[in-house]
Amino acid sequence: MVPRDRFLLRVVAALTLVQLVVLSLSSAQLKTITILHTNDIHASFVPHEAFWIRDTPKPMVGGFRELEFIVDSIRKVKPATLLLDAGDVMTGNPITDMPYAGAEGGTLFEMMNRVGYDAWCIGNHDFDISQENLVGLTKIAKFPTLSANIVNDKSEFPVNNSPYAVIERGGLRIGIIGLMTQGLYNLVNQNNLVGIRVLSPVETARKLIDKLDAETDLLIAVTHQGVEDDSILAEGTTGLDVIVGGHSHTRLRKPRLINGVVIVQAGSNCENLGELELTVEDDQVTHYDGKLVQLWAGKDRPATPLSQFIDSIQGKIDEEYSEVIATLKQDWTRKDEESGIGNFITDAQREAAGAQVAFTNNRGIRRNVSAGPLTKRDLFEVLPFRNVLTTFQLSGKQLRDVVAYYIEGRAYIQTSGIACEWKQAPGGKQDIVSLKIGGKPIEDEKMYVCAASDYFVGEAKRYIGVEIETPVFLKQTMFDAVERAARTAKVISSHIEHRIKQVE
Repeated sequence: MVPRDRFLLRVVAALTLVQLVVLSLSSAQLKTITILHTNDIHASFVPHEAFWIRDTPKPMVGGFRELEFIVDSIRKVKPATLLLDAGDVMTGNPITDMPYAGAEGGTLFEMMNRVGYDAWCIGNHDFDISQENLVGLTKIAKFPTLSANIVNDKSEFPVNNSPYAVIERGGLRIGIIGLMTQGLYNLVNQNNLVGIRVLSPVETARKLIDKLDAETDLLIAVTHQGVEDDSILAEGTTGLDVIVGGHSHTRLRKPRLINGVVIVQAGSNCENLGELELTVEDDQVTHYDGKLVQLWAGKDRPATPLSQFIDSIQGKIDEEYSEVIATLKQDWTRKDEESGIGNFITDAQREAAGAQVAFTNNRGIRRNVSAGPLTKRDLFEVLPFRNVLTTFQLSGKQLRDVVAYYIEGRAYIQTSGIACEWKQAPGGKQDIVSLKIGGKPIEDEKMYVCAASDYFVGEAKRYIGVEIETPVFLKQTMFDAVERAARTAKVISSHIEHRIKQVE
Protein backbone atom coordinates (compact mmCIF):
# COMPACT_ATOMS: atom_id res chain seq x y z
CA MET A 1 0.00 0.00 0.00
CA VAL A 2 1.35 3.43 -0.94
CA PRO A 3 1.86 6.09 1.74
CA ARG A 4 -1.02 8.16 0.32
CA ASP A 5 -3.46 5.25 0.78
CA ARG A 6 -2.28 4.72 4.32
CA PHE A 7 -2.84 8.39 5.03
CA LEU A 8 -6.42 8.22 3.67
CA LEU A 9 -7.17 5.17 5.79
CA ARG A 10 -5.94 6.98 8.90
CA VAL A 11 -8.12 10.01 8.06
CA VAL A 12 -11.22 7.80 7.60
CA ALA A 13 -10.51 5.98 10.85
CA ALA A 14 -10.08 9.27 12.69
CA LEU A 15 -13.33 10.66 11.26
CA THR A 16 -15.17 7.48 12.20
CA LEU A 17 -13.86 7.75 15.75
CA VAL A 18 -14.99 11.38 15.95
CA GLN A 19 -18.46 10.37 14.72
CA LEU A 20 -18.70 7.66 17.34
CA VAL A 21 -17.68 10.09 20.08
CA VAL A 22 -20.28 12.63 18.90
CA LEU A 23 -23.00 9.98 18.77
CA SER A 24 -22.00 8.77 22.22
CA LEU A 25 -22.16 12.27 23.65
CA SER A 26 -25.53 12.86 21.96
CA SER A 27 -27.02 9.68 23.36
CA ALA A 28 -25.64 10.53 26.79
CA GLN A 29 -27.69 13.75 26.71
CA LEU A 30 -30.95 11.89 26.02
CA LYS A 31 -32.69 11.12 29.35
CA THR A 32 -36.06 9.70 30.34
CA ILE A 33 -38.11 10.50 33.44
CA THR A 34 -41.52 9.34 34.70
CA ILE A 35 -43.69 11.91 36.48
CA LEU A 36 -46.35 10.34 38.72
CA HIS A 37 -48.95 12.78 40.00
CA THR A 38 -52.09 13.19 42.11
CA ASN A 39 -54.29 16.15 42.99
CA ASP A 40 -57.37 16.97 45.05
CA ILE A 41 -57.09 13.84 47.20
CA HIS A 42 -59.55 15.40 49.69
CA ALA A 43 -58.61 13.00 52.48
CA SER A 44 -59.73 9.94 50.47
CA PHE A 45 -57.27 7.63 52.16
CA VAL A 46 -59.45 4.50 51.95
CA PRO A 47 -61.39 3.09 48.97
CA HIS A 48 -64.90 4.34 48.16
CA GLU A 49 -67.62 3.27 45.73
CA ALA A 50 -67.08 4.10 42.07
CA PHE A 51 -70.28 6.14 41.87
CA TRP A 52 -70.21 6.36 38.05
CA ILE A 53 -70.57 2.58 37.66
CA ARG A 54 -74.17 1.45 37.16
CA ASP A 55 -73.65 -2.08 38.43
CA THR A 56 -74.61 -3.08 41.97
CA PRO A 57 -72.63 -3.58 44.09
CA LYS A 58 -70.33 -0.90 42.75
CA PRO A 59 -66.58 -1.62 42.69
CA MET A 60 -64.33 0.15 45.17
CA VAL A 61 -61.72 2.63 44.01
CA GLY A 62 -58.95 4.74 45.48
CA GLY A 63 -57.12 5.07 48.76
CA PHE A 64 -53.49 5.17 49.82
CA ARG A 65 -53.12 1.40 50.04
CA GLU A 66 -53.78 1.06 46.30
CA LEU A 67 -51.76 4.19 45.55
CA GLU A 68 -48.71 2.75 47.33
CA PHE A 69 -49.03 -0.56 45.50
CA ILE A 70 -49.23 1.03 42.03
CA VAL A 71 -46.48 3.59 42.71
CA ASP A 72 -44.14 0.87 43.98
CA SER A 73 -44.96 -1.33 40.97
CA ILE A 74 -44.05 1.48 38.57
CA ARG A 75 -40.87 2.38 40.45
CA LYS A 76 -39.61 -1.21 40.18
CA VAL A 77 -39.52 -0.99 36.39
CA LYS A 78 -38.92 2.77 36.07
CA PRO A 79 -36.49 3.88 38.76
CA ALA A 80 -36.19 7.44 37.35
CA THR A 81 -39.56 8.43 38.81
CA LEU A 82 -40.86 11.60 40.48
CA LEU A 83 -44.09 11.67 42.56
CA LEU A 84 -45.89 15.02 42.89
CA ASP A 85 -49.17 16.26 44.36
CA ALA A 86 -51.03 19.39 43.24
CA GLY A 87 -52.86 20.28 46.45
CA ASP A 88 -56.13 19.90 48.37
CA VAL A 89 -54.93 16.95 50.39
CA MET A 90 -57.32 18.04 53.14
CA THR A 91 -61.12 18.16 53.65
CA GLY A 92 -63.61 15.42 52.90
CA ASN A 93 -63.16 12.75 55.59
CA PRO A 94 -63.14 12.79 59.42
CA ILE A 95 -59.42 11.99 59.32
CA THR A 96 -58.81 15.72 58.84
CA ASP A 97 -60.16 16.34 62.36
CA MET A 98 -57.81 13.81 63.96
CA PRO A 99 -54.69 15.29 65.59
CA TYR A 100 -51.36 13.68 64.74
CA ALA A 101 -47.84 14.96 65.46
CA GLY A 102 -49.13 18.44 66.26
CA ALA A 103 -51.54 18.96 63.37
CA GLU A 104 -55.11 17.91 62.62
CA GLY A 105 -55.09 15.77 59.50
CA GLY A 106 -51.41 15.02 60.02
CA THR A 107 -51.90 11.31 59.39
CA LEU A 108 -52.54 12.11 55.72
CA PHE A 109 -49.09 13.60 55.38
CA GLU A 110 -47.52 10.71 57.26
CA MET A 111 -49.17 8.42 54.68
CA MET A 112 -47.75 10.57 51.88
CA ASN A 113 -44.31 10.24 53.49
CA ARG A 114 -44.64 6.47 53.40
CA VAL A 115 -45.79 6.45 49.76
CA GLY A 116 -42.70 8.52 48.97
CA TYR A 117 -43.85 11.86 47.57
CA ASP A 118 -41.12 14.16 46.28
CA ALA A 119 -42.98 17.49 46.47
CA TRP A 120 -46.46 19.04 46.68
CA CYS A 121 -48.06 22.44 46.23
CA ILE A 122 -50.63 23.90 48.62
CA GLY A 123 -54.35 23.85 47.69
CA ASN A 124 -57.09 26.14 48.96
CA HIS A 125 -58.65 23.44 51.18
CA ASP A 126 -55.34 22.92 52.92
CA PHE A 127 -56.10 26.27 54.62
CA ASP A 128 -59.51 25.10 55.88
CA ILE A 129 -58.56 24.59 59.52
CA SER A 130 -56.07 27.45 59.97
CA GLN A 131 -52.72 28.79 58.80
CA GLU A 132 -51.16 27.39 61.96
CA ASN A 133 -52.49 23.92 61.22
CA LEU A 134 -51.20 24.11 57.65
CA VAL A 135 -47.74 24.95 59.00
CA GLY A 136 -48.02 21.89 61.24
CA LEU A 137 -48.87 19.71 58.24
CA THR A 138 -45.85 21.00 56.31
CA LYS A 139 -43.61 20.08 59.25
CA ILE A 140 -44.88 16.49 59.17
CA ALA A 141 -44.22 16.27 55.41
CA LYS A 142 -40.73 14.97 54.60
CA PHE A 143 -40.98 16.50 51.14
CA PRO A 144 -40.98 20.17 50.05
CA THR A 145 -44.10 22.32 50.34
CA LEU A 146 -44.14 24.58 47.29
CA SER A 147 -46.02 27.79 46.55
CA ALA A 148 -44.11 30.68 45.04
CA ASN A 149 -46.98 33.16 44.94
CA ILE A 150 -48.30 32.80 48.51
CA VAL A 151 -46.64 35.53 50.57
CA ASN A 152 -47.45 37.81 53.50
CA ASP A 153 -47.37 41.59 53.79
CA LYS A 154 -43.58 41.46 54.17
CA SER A 155 -43.21 39.33 51.01
CA GLU A 156 -42.15 36.39 53.19
CA PHE A 157 -43.37 32.83 52.72
CA PRO A 158 -45.80 32.50 55.64
CA VAL A 159 -46.82 28.82 55.82
CA ASN A 160 -43.45 27.09 55.63
CA ASN A 161 -43.70 27.17 51.84
CA SER A 162 -40.79 27.40 49.44
CA PRO A 163 -41.09 28.97 45.99
CA TYR A 164 -39.41 26.04 44.25
CA ALA A 165 -37.27 22.95 44.65
CA VAL A 166 -34.56 21.42 42.48
CA ILE A 167 -34.45 17.62 42.51
CA GLU A 168 -31.92 15.40 40.70
CA ARG A 169 -33.44 12.27 39.24
CA GLY A 170 -32.46 10.04 36.31
CA GLY A 171 -29.45 12.18 35.47
CA LEU A 172 -31.63 15.32 35.22
CA ARG A 173 -31.78 18.45 37.33
CA ILE A 174 -35.50 19.14 37.65
CA GLY A 175 -36.83 22.51 38.80
CA ILE A 176 -40.30 22.39 40.38
CA ILE A 177 -42.27 25.61 40.96
CA GLY A 178 -45.43 25.73 43.11
CA LEU A 179 -48.33 28.09 42.28
CA MET A 180 -51.73 28.86 43.87
CA THR A 181 -54.89 30.22 42.24
CA GLN A 182 -55.44 33.95 42.65
CA GLY A 183 -59.05 33.09 43.49
CA LEU A 184 -57.95 31.88 46.93
CA TYR A 185 -59.89 34.59 48.78
CA ASN A 186 -63.14 33.41 47.17
CA LEU A 187 -62.52 29.84 48.26
CA VAL A 188 -61.46 29.92 51.91
CA ASN A 189 -62.85 31.35 55.14
CA GLN A 190 -61.15 34.75 55.19
CA ASN A 191 -60.38 34.40 58.91
CA ASN A 192 -57.88 31.74 57.81
CA LEU A 193 -56.16 34.05 55.31
CA VAL A 194 -55.27 37.02 57.47
CA GLY A 195 -52.04 38.56 56.17
CA ILE A 196 -51.94 36.30 53.09
CA ARG A 197 -51.33 37.74 49.63
CA VAL A 198 -51.52 35.78 46.37
CA LEU A 199 -49.29 37.11 43.61
CA SER A 200 -49.91 36.68 39.88
CA PRO A 201 -49.10 33.07 38.93
CA VAL A 202 -47.90 34.08 35.45
CA GLU A 203 -45.65 36.91 36.64
CA THR A 204 -44.27 34.79 39.48
CA ALA A 205 -43.56 31.90 37.13
CA ARG A 206 -41.78 34.13 34.63
CA LYS A 207 -39.36 35.39 37.28
CA LEU A 208 -38.56 31.89 38.52
CA ILE A 209 -38.17 30.48 35.00
CA ASP A 210 -35.60 33.19 34.29
CA LYS A 211 -33.76 32.18 37.46
CA LEU A 212 -33.97 28.40 37.06
CA ASP A 213 -33.80 27.81 33.32
CA ALA A 214 -30.01 27.87 33.09
CA GLU A 215 -29.63 25.74 36.25
CA THR A 216 -31.97 22.90 35.27
CA ASP A 217 -32.69 20.40 32.49
CA LEU A 218 -36.47 20.30 33.04
CA LEU A 219 -38.92 22.84 34.51
CA ILE A 220 -42.22 21.76 36.06
CA ALA A 221 -44.96 23.94 37.56
CA VAL A 222 -47.12 22.16 40.16
CA THR A 223 -50.25 24.29 40.34
CA HIS A 224 -53.54 24.52 42.17
CA GLN A 225 -55.56 26.77 39.90
CA GLY A 226 -57.51 24.63 37.40
CA VAL A 227 -56.92 23.50 33.86
CA GLU A 228 -58.12 26.75 32.24
CA ASP A 229 -55.67 28.86 34.23
CA ASP A 230 -52.98 26.28 33.54
CA SER A 231 -53.53 26.93 29.84
CA ILE A 232 -53.19 30.67 30.47
CA LEU A 233 -49.96 30.01 32.37
CA ALA A 234 -48.61 27.94 29.47
CA GLU A 235 -49.49 30.67 26.96
CA GLY A 236 -48.01 33.41 29.13
CA THR A 237 -44.59 31.88 29.80
CA THR A 238 -41.54 30.68 27.88
CA GLY A 239 -39.24 27.97 29.18
CA LEU A 240 -41.74 25.90 31.16
CA ASP A 241 -41.88 22.22 30.14
CA VAL A 242 -44.68 20.64 32.18
CA ILE A 243 -47.65 21.74 34.30
CA VAL A 244 -48.95 19.25 36.87
CA GLY A 245 -52.32 20.74 37.79
CA GLY A 246 -55.09 20.52 40.34
CA HIS A 247 -58.17 22.34 41.66
CA SER A 248 -60.61 21.79 38.75
CA HIS A 249 -60.79 18.00 39.34
CA THR A 250 -60.20 17.47 35.62
CA ARG A 251 -59.51 13.92 34.42
CA LEU A 252 -57.11 14.49 31.54
CA ARG A 253 -56.84 11.01 30.08
CA LYS A 254 -54.19 12.35 27.70
CA PRO A 255 -51.97 15.39 28.28
CA ARG A 256 -52.75 18.72 26.64
CA LEU A 257 -50.02 20.52 24.75
CA ILE A 258 -50.33 24.33 24.96
CA ASN A 259 -47.55 26.55 23.63
CA GLY A 260 -45.12 23.63 23.88
CA VAL A 261 -46.05 22.96 27.54
CA VAL A 262 -47.38 19.52 28.54
CA ILE A 263 -50.38 19.89 30.90
CA VAL A 264 -51.65 17.00 33.06
CA GLN A 265 -54.26 16.55 35.80
CA ALA A 266 -55.58 13.37 37.45
CA GLY A 267 -59.17 14.03 38.55
CA SER A 268 -59.80 13.86 42.31
CA ASN A 269 -60.33 11.76 45.44
CA CYS A 270 -57.32 9.49 44.82
CA GLU A 271 -59.23 7.64 42.08
CA ASN A 272 -56.45 7.95 39.51
CA LEU A 273 -52.69 8.18 39.40
CA GLY A 274 -51.30 10.25 36.55
CA GLU A 275 -48.31 8.78 34.73
CA LEU A 276 -46.33 10.99 32.36
CA GLU A 277 -43.31 9.66 30.45
CA LEU A 278 -40.85 12.28 29.21
CA THR A 279 -37.79 12.11 26.99
CA VAL A 280 -35.45 15.05 27.54
CA GLU A 281 -32.63 15.96 25.17
CA ASP A 282 -30.50 19.11 25.37
CA ASP A 283 -32.89 20.74 27.90
CA GLN A 284 -35.89 20.05 25.65
CA VAL A 285 -38.78 17.60 25.99
CA THR A 286 -38.54 15.71 22.69
CA HIS A 287 -41.24 13.13 23.43
CA TYR A 288 -44.06 12.71 25.95
CA ASP A 289 -46.75 10.14 26.64
CA GLY A 290 -49.26 10.40 29.47
CA LYS A 291 -52.17 8.42 30.87
CA LEU A 292 -54.31 7.93 33.97
CA VAL A 293 -54.03 4.71 35.95
CA GLN A 294 -57.37 3.90 37.63
CA LEU A 295 -56.75 2.92 41.26
CA TRP A 296 -59.20 0.01 41.54
CA ALA A 297 -59.00 -1.43 45.03
CA GLY A 298 -57.31 -4.82 44.93
CA LYS A 299 -58.61 -7.45 47.36
CA ASP A 300 -55.39 -9.37 47.84
CA ARG A 301 -52.74 -6.68 48.21
CA PRO A 302 -49.90 -7.71 50.55
CA ALA A 303 -49.88 -6.06 53.96
CA THR A 304 -47.35 -3.25 54.40
CA PRO A 305 -46.49 -0.90 57.27
CA LEU A 306 -48.61 1.73 55.48
CA SER A 307 -51.65 -0.55 55.12
CA GLN A 308 -51.43 -1.43 58.81
CA PHE A 309 -51.24 2.28 59.68
CA ILE A 310 -54.29 2.96 57.47
CA ASP A 311 -56.26 0.17 59.16
CA SER A 312 -55.47 1.56 62.61
CA ILE A 313 -56.65 5.06 61.65
CA GLN A 314 -59.79 3.75 59.94
CA GLY A 315 -60.59 1.72 63.06
CA LYS A 316 -60.58 4.88 65.19
CA ILE A 317 -62.80 6.72 62.71
CA ASP A 318 -65.24 3.80 62.51
CA GLU A 319 -65.50 3.72 66.27
CA GLU A 320 -66.58 7.37 66.44
CA TYR A 321 -68.33 8.03 63.13
CA SER A 322 -70.16 4.82 62.24
CA GLU A 323 -72.99 5.66 64.63
CA VAL A 324 -76.39 5.97 62.91
CA ILE A 325 -77.83 9.34 63.91
CA ALA A 326 -81.02 9.35 61.79
CA THR A 327 -82.87 7.66 58.94
CA LEU A 328 -83.48 9.34 55.58
CA LYS A 329 -86.88 8.70 54.00
CA GLN A 330 -85.73 10.15 50.66
CA ASP A 331 -82.36 10.45 48.94
CA TRP A 332 -80.42 13.59 49.75
CA THR A 333 -79.45 14.87 46.30
CA ARG A 334 -77.61 18.13 45.72
CA LYS A 335 -78.91 20.50 43.06
CA ASP A 336 -78.17 23.99 41.81
CA GLU A 337 -81.81 24.86 42.52
CA GLU A 338 -83.76 24.09 45.70
CA SER A 339 -83.12 20.60 47.10
CA GLY A 340 -84.37 18.49 49.97
CA ILE A 341 -80.91 18.28 51.50
CA GLY A 342 -80.51 22.05 51.18
CA ASN A 343 -83.85 22.64 52.88
CA PHE A 344 -82.91 20.44 55.84
CA ILE A 345 -79.50 22.07 56.26
CA THR A 346 -80.78 25.66 56.10
CA ASP A 347 -83.72 24.88 58.40
CA ALA A 348 -81.26 23.43 60.91
CA GLN A 349 -79.08 26.55 60.67
CA ARG A 350 -82.03 28.87 61.15
CA GLU A 351 -83.31 27.00 64.20
CA ALA A 352 -79.87 26.63 65.81
CA ALA A 353 -79.15 30.34 65.41
CA GLY A 354 -82.62 31.53 66.46
CA ALA A 355 -82.83 33.34 63.13
CA GLN A 356 -85.72 34.16 60.81
CA VAL A 357 -83.86 33.44 57.57
CA ALA A 358 -80.95 31.17 56.67
CA PHE A 359 -78.73 30.69 53.63
CA THR A 360 -76.13 28.19 52.49
CA ASN A 361 -74.14 27.98 49.25
CA ASN A 362 -74.79 24.99 47.01
CA ARG A 363 -71.12 24.06 46.67
CA GLY A 364 -70.77 23.86 50.45
CA ILE A 365 -72.91 20.69 50.33
CA ARG A 366 -70.28 18.18 49.29
CA ARG A 367 -71.99 14.83 48.66
CA ASN A 368 -75.29 13.02 48.12
CA VAL A 369 -76.64 10.44 50.57
CA SER A 370 -78.98 7.59 49.67
CA ALA A 371 -82.20 6.97 51.59
CA GLY A 372 -81.72 4.78 54.66
CA PRO A 373 -79.46 5.01 57.71
CA LEU A 374 -77.57 8.31 58.04
CA THR A 375 -74.28 7.90 59.90
CA LYS A 376 -72.22 10.62 61.50
CA ARG A 377 -69.61 9.95 58.84
CA ASP A 378 -72.19 10.45 56.06
CA LEU A 379 -73.08 13.83 57.52
CA PHE A 380 -69.45 14.80 57.96
CA GLU A 381 -68.80 14.10 54.30
CA VAL A 382 -71.83 16.25 53.40
CA LEU A 383 -70.48 19.14 55.52
CA PRO A 384 -66.71 18.56 55.87
CA PHE A 385 -65.72 22.21 56.36
CA ARG A 386 -65.14 23.67 59.78
CA ASN A 387 -67.52 26.55 59.08
CA VAL A 388 -68.78 28.56 62.05
CA LEU A 389 -72.49 29.39 62.27
CA THR A 390 -72.88 33.16 61.99
CA THR A 391 -75.76 35.61 62.33
CA PHE A 392 -76.28 39.03 60.78
CA GLN A 393 -79.14 41.41 60.09
CA LEU A 394 -80.71 42.46 56.79
CA SER A 395 -83.61 44.82 56.25
CA GLY A 396 -86.78 43.71 54.51
CA LYS A 397 -85.72 45.84 51.55
CA GLN A 398 -82.34 44.07 51.41
CA LEU A 399 -84.02 40.64 51.61
CA ARG A 400 -86.31 41.68 48.76
CA ASP A 401 -83.18 42.51 46.73
CA VAL A 402 -81.66 39.13 47.68
CA VAL A 403 -84.73 37.30 46.41
CA ALA A 404 -84.64 39.33 43.17
CA TYR A 405 -80.96 38.40 42.80
CA TYR A 406 -81.92 34.73 43.22
CA ILE A 407 -84.76 34.94 40.69
CA GLU A 408 -82.45 36.55 38.13
CA GLY A 409 -80.37 33.37 38.31
CA ARG A 410 -77.27 34.80 39.91
CA ALA A 411 -77.55 33.11 43.32
CA TYR A 412 -76.57 29.46 43.70
CA ILE A 413 -77.92 29.10 47.22
CA GLN A 414 -80.40 27.27 49.45
CA THR A 415 -82.78 29.24 51.68
CA SER A 416 -84.93 28.84 54.79
CA GLY A 417 -87.64 31.13 56.17
CA ILE A 418 -88.42 32.71 52.79
CA ALA A 419 -91.63 32.03 50.86
CA CYS A 420 -91.90 33.84 47.55
CA GLU A 421 -94.09 33.73 44.44
CA TRP A 422 -93.03 35.61 41.32
CA LYS A 423 -94.02 35.88 37.70
CA GLN A 424 -92.41 36.82 34.43
CA ALA A 425 -93.49 40.29 33.34
CA PRO A 426 -93.36 41.73 29.80
CA GLY A 427 -89.91 42.82 28.68
CA GLY A 428 -88.13 40.08 30.62
CA LYS A 429 -88.66 41.69 34.03
CA GLN A 430 -89.44 39.52 37.05
CA ASP A 431 -92.23 40.74 39.36
CA ILE A 432 -92.46 39.51 42.95
CA VAL A 433 -96.13 38.72 43.60
CA SER A 434 -95.80 37.62 47.22
CA LEU A 435 -92.89 37.60 49.67
CA LYS A 436 -93.15 36.33 53.24
CA ILE A 437 -90.66 35.82 56.03
CA GLY A 438 -91.68 33.26 58.63
CA GLY A 439 -95.13 33.13 57.13
CA LYS A 440 -95.76 36.88 57.43
CA PRO A 441 -95.61 39.53 54.68
CA ILE A 442 -92.18 41.13 54.53
CA GLU A 443 -91.78 44.67 55.92
CA ASP A 444 -89.17 46.70 54.03
CA GLU A 445 -88.05 48.75 57.06
CA LYS A 446 -87.94 45.87 59.52
CA MET A 447 -84.62 44.22 60.38
CA TYR A 448 -84.48 40.42 60.15
CA VAL A 449 -81.95 38.09 61.78
CA CYS A 450 -80.27 35.84 59.20
CA ALA A 451 -77.93 32.85 59.61
CA ALA A 452 -75.20 31.43 57.38
CA SER A 453 -71.68 30.06 57.66
CA ASP A 454 -68.77 32.40 58.29
CA TYR A 455 -67.49 31.47 54.82
CA PHE A 456 -70.81 32.47 53.25
CA VAL A 457 -70.75 35.79 55.12
CA GLY A 458 -67.30 36.57 53.74
CA GLU A 459 -68.55 35.86 50.21
CA ALA A 460 -72.04 37.33 50.60
CA LYS A 461 -71.61 39.87 47.81
CA ARG A 462 -71.05 37.02 45.39
CA TYR A 463 -73.81 34.76 46.72
CA ILE A 464 -76.65 37.17 47.55
CA GLY A 465 -75.53 40.50 46.09
CA VAL A 466 -75.12 42.38 49.39
CA GLU A 467 -72.27 43.06 51.80
CA ILE A 468 -72.69 41.82 55.38
CA GLU A 469 -71.99 44.25 58.19
CA THR A 470 -71.25 43.37 61.84
CA PRO A 471 -71.62 39.57 61.71
CA VAL A 472 -71.86 37.68 65.01
CA PHE A 473 -69.87 34.42 65.14
CA LEU A 474 -71.61 31.78 67.26
CA LYS A 475 -69.89 29.10 69.32
CA GLN A 476 -71.00 26.22 67.10
CA THR A 477 -70.20 24.93 63.65
CA MET A 478 -72.55 24.26 60.77
CA PHE A 479 -71.90 20.55 61.25
CA ASP A 480 -72.84 20.75 64.95
CA ALA A 481 -76.14 22.47 64.15
CA VAL A 482 -77.13 20.00 61.43
CA GLU A 483 -76.02 16.94 63.43
CA ARG A 484 -78.15 18.08 66.36
CA ALA A 485 -81.16 18.59 64.08
CA ALA A 486 -80.71 15.13 62.54
CA ARG A 487 -80.48 13.44 65.95
CA THR A 488 -83.58 15.29 67.12
CA ALA A 489 -85.59 14.40 64.01
CA LYS A 490 -84.54 10.73 64.05
CA VAL A 491 -86.49 10.19 60.80
CA ILE A 492 -85.84 12.84 58.13
CA SER A 493 -88.28 13.51 55.30
CA SER A 494 -86.82 16.26 53.12
CA HIS A 495 -88.94 17.56 50.27
CA ILE A 496 -88.60 20.27 47.68
CA GLU A 497 -91.14 22.86 48.84
CA HIS A 498 -90.78 25.45 46.06
CA ARG A 499 -89.83 28.10 48.56
CA ILE A 500 -89.16 30.57 45.75
CA LYS A 501 -91.45 29.64 42.87
CA GLN A 502 -92.67 31.05 39.59
CA VAL A 503 -96.41 31.39 39.06
CA GLU A 504 -98.49 32.24 36.01
